[in-house]
Amino acid sequence: MDTYLLPAAMRELPPPWHDLTYLRSRALEALAPTEERREQARLVLRACLPERRQSVRDWDEELRDFYDDRDDHTLDEADAWLTRIMPTTSEVTRERVVQVVRVWADMGIPTVSESPTQQLVDRVAAEWAASVRQALAYDALTFIERATTAGLLDDEEAEDVALLAAAFVRVGVAVEAAVRLLVSLGRPRGEQTLLELVNDDEVRDFRPYVRSRLLGLRRSVYDARAEQATRDDEPLLPEGLGSLPHSWQNDFDWGATALDSQSLAQARSALEACLAVERVPDGAQMCTDAPADCSAIAEVVRALMPYPRLVTRERMNEAWRECRSLGFDFLNMDAEDFAKVWCTKIADRVAAAVFRRLADLPQEGGAAGDEPAVLSATALWTAELAEQCARYGSAVQEAIWFLHRTEAVSGSREALARLAFDPSLPVTTRNTAQEWVRQSLRPDEHHEVHQDEADRGR
Repeated sequence: MDTYLLPAAMRELPPPWHDLTYLRSRALEALAPTEERREQARLVLRACLPERRQSVRDWDEELRDFYDDRDDHTLDEADAWLTRIMPTTSEVTRERVVQVVRVWADMGIPTVSESPTQQLVDRVAAEWAASVRQALAYDALTFIERATTAGLLDDEEAEDVALLAAAFVRVGVAVEAAVRLLVSLGRPRGEQTLLELVNDDEVRDFRPYVRSRLLGLRRSVYDARAEQATRDDEPLLPEGLGSLPHSWQNDFDWGATALDSQSLAQARSALEACLAVERVPDGAQMCTDAPADCSAIAEVVRALMPYPRLVTRERMNEAWRECRSLGFDFLNMDAEDFAKVWCTKIADRVAAAVFRRLADLPQEGGAAGDEPAVLSATALWTAELAEQCARYGSAVQEAIWFLHRTEAVSGSREALARLAFDPSLPVTTRNTAQEWVRQSLRPDEHHEVHQDEADRGR
């Protein structure tokens, strides 16, 4: 008697849902998403929904690297045998999996022994059954998404679809298609379901993906808020930063236009303002070191406050509450700490952009016919502010690079040397400065620097 790997509801699916070959997807693409067919798709989803969380992967992922550099499609051929021997859901049995594994052994698949073990058969059987659920659920969710995009679902059907999609996210099956369907439901139903998911511990490692799609859905809300005036809000940035017309969209890019005296004055004012922003303690964390999380938080802050003039206490509190609703756990950080962290980050971004822009100005000692040396006239304050920023911990890499880039200008070379050998500075700051000092030295100067480093280390 055959040992079935799928529940009866899946074995009894009607065509084309029972088909496990490539023909199923083709047939579904040709079908109009009528009410009857949408109901059938929901029945497929209920049949495919597992009782507990799944871990879906290819039948033999460890072979992927082995076959990456081969052109004979051996692994694809091995995969194809699964649907050749089990072309429909009613034929997914342990006995047929044994047949497949024997074929793999004859093909010389490295991880399949000549006499396949029971353990290997059990693993392939479990993974194949999970893959069938995944594929069928993906197609059913995609089919319903077509109807959703066309506006064919009534409120009752949309509610049922949202519950089913959320259930698949929680069990880790067809997550991408499920989230895409929820996004297609829009606001408020799809948005509310996604908000529930990002705050659900069951979602776990899928949370960053769910959150990223939710942010896209909420972007219009952020944009509308950013258009509103701040009125009597309390500014959190000094005037030299708050008056900047540049946005986060291009990371405070000052553009390609030449810097005139007014722009240079604005650049100086911005750097001085950056030095007036209270810095958070070293090592302060918002919630996690995960790059995806930091990027998502930055997206919220940037969207609600795209310009420095919008950085107010009230807007920061909004951003804090929004990030909390998106499932971020800020540990022991409250709204005030959150605001301090982001004021520091914004100031650092502005300082970095200013130094990148200033470094492109013409310098003394240029080739004949060059434009008048603009930077030489600003040398005293640029070198001084670059050194101050590096010591303060603001845009350290860019400030030090600027001093190296402008070492031919009075003051920059000396400031770089001071940063390189000041024992009171963090090691990372000194090491960065020392590296640029070495790159700018003539061969006969290297011995003197090494001796100076040794003397300072005593």
